[in-house]
Amino acid sequence: MGRITTLKPRQDDPRRLVDCIIRPLVTEKATRLLEQNQYTFAVRPQATKPEIKAAIELLFDVKVVAVNTLHPAERRKRVGRFAGQKPHYKKAMVTLAAGDKIVLFPEV
Repeated sequence: MGRITTLKPRQDDPRRLVDCIIRPLVTEKATRLLEQNQYTFAVRPQATKPEIKAAIELLFDVKVVAVNTLHPAERRKRVGRFAGQKPHYKKAMVTLAAGDKIVLFPEV
């Protein structure tokens, strides 16, 4: 019998692109990177650099120059006698073109 394959959604599908970004990360290092026009996001582990770039450009209407990604180590958690792990994610550091900006903290 032949092997059954499923077709992956296209990378330029807006619904797929929006789902690859989970949330912006706000840490001390991420806040320091804002001065260099770099923004840090938690993304799905399966997301690729071109997908992340297209999603950021679509969501925030900015020009992305570079995307750097890394997989942080899984953190072990323990609740009583039950041991587990925190959910896994991928971290993406996005560099924007000069003059572009993403407003993470809107003025109230």
